[in-house]
Amino acid sequence: MIRGLGRDVDARTAPFAWEPDEQGRPALMGARVTQCALSRICGACAESLGRPIAFVGDAEEVARNAFHAPPLHEECARGLAADSPDWRVVVLTAGFEFVRPVAGAADRRPTFEPNSLL
Repeated sequence: MIRGLGRDVDARTAPFAWEPDEQGRPALMGARVTQCALSRICGACAESLGRPIAFVGDAEEVARNAFHAPPLHEECARGLAADSPDWRVVVLTAGFEFVRPVAGAADRRPTFEPNSLL
């Protein structure tokens, strides 16, 4: 079982881009996050993305317009936001930039920067 997102989730039904960490909490999988960006698939259901594209995040991610969670369908994003105390904000966009970290960066996780907020 994966703990988090406000509920226990069976590993078979966990969001596509997440896997359980050592404590059983959901953690982003780097390879799947990149796959979501490059293949333009939803980080929750792994289906092709259309528009609008949604991102979930906290107030800090919204303020800097850079999200760690991969792109999502609006419905998938709203479901994740409803289940997680960490992600209360859903941002809708028509497009995004996938930004890989630079050498020596303190945060080595890629980010997604929405470029046409809706």
